[in-house]
Amino acid sequence: MRTEEARTGGREEHEEAARNADLSVVEAAKAAVRQVADVIAKTPEGVVSVEPVEDGWVVEVETLEDRHVPSSSDVLAIYEIELDTDGALVAYRRTQRYRRGRGPSGEER
Repeated sequence: MRTEEARTGGREEHEEAARNADLSVVEAAKAAVRQVADVIAKTPEGVVSVEPVEDGWVVEVETLEDRHVPSSSDVLAIYEIELDTDGALVAYRRTQRYRRGRGPSGEER
């Protein structure tokens, strides 16, 4: 028999964290994009995910790592950005790197 938490996938914890956050999802995403661009000096392509956590937000941002000609050879990366409840950068790390046209796991798109 599965527990309620296993069935909801921890959704209630995420909802509680979001209610306690000082930032909205959109504000957290914008703060992450702005700060990752400043820190790594790469061009953000977009936000992949935004998740509230107990002490802030975790945002995944896709960036253009290396521009190539043709653009289908560009190298992209996903960075995981941790923000506190005020939107200040706490930590970041590159979690994936891949060629454009292939997903992070290497499959063709």
